Amino acid sequence: MVLFFSATGNTEYAARELARQLEDECVDLLPRVKKGDHSVLHSEKPFVLCAPVYVCEMPRFLSKYLKEQTFTGSREVYGVFTSGGYCGITGPLAKKLFQKKGMTYRGHAEVKMPRNYVANDAYPMLEVEEIAARIRNAREQLAGIAEDIRAGRKLTARHVFLLESVITLPFNPVWCKYKLTARDFYTTDQCTGCGKCVKLCPLNNISLQDKVPVWGDHCTHCMACIGNCPAEAIEYGTITQEKEPYNFGKYRHFLDGDAF
Repeated sequence: MVLFFSATGNTEYAARELARQLEDECVDLLPRVKKGDHSVLHSEKPFVLCAPVYVCEMPRFLSKYLKEQTFTGSREVYGVFTSGGYCGITGPLAKKLFQKKGMTYRGHAEVKMPRNYVANDAYPMLEVEEIAARIRNAREQLAGIAEDIRAGRKLTARHVFLLESVITLPFNPVWCKYKLTARDFYTTDQCTGCGKCVKLCPLNNISLQDKVPVWGDHCTHCMACIGNCPAEAIEYGTITQEKEPYNFGKYRHFLDGDAF
């Protein structure tokens, strides 16, 4: 069983492609997370968890959900993590999480995908050529990952140094608390009040008031609201005003060999 959470499509593509090649079931964890649904997940095949990387870890809400989840059937689990280029300590933390559940962690792979984080100027958004190259490279890498899983081989990724854990473990919760806030989100006059952002927020942090989205106090900066808005009507302060929001679906045609 391939499990995934995806905000703007990168991880969903990875998960569904792996499920297709493995001829396995694919489960979107978003509805379960939003409802707090911890009904048993059962698979005779190894579990494959696909997750994005936020601040060098899995999203904190996702880790919390998985810790409380019951898995039956196979006791083996693989990790496949998507990021803009650095997965930090995601793998070691996932290994620890699943080992505590009595499961055998069969390693993880890191898949480099286009950046979706438009609410920060520290990392520039990518040019179309680089987006296309990353998507095509990811497809090739996923084929190799699927082959390793089919063959029962462990997945391997780069070594994570102790210093990375020493820095990240105390840094992540502080950064998430003070920097990943929702106070600068707003909608422009283009907003139609469709409510798609409400449905896609994993923290149930968005509500509609008089058909206008209103953000609450909790946010993980997943970019689901900005990246999936059909009217491109969501902004984050002034940071996103000159940026095009990222969504995998806009660039999926590159997998068919379309030119830039």
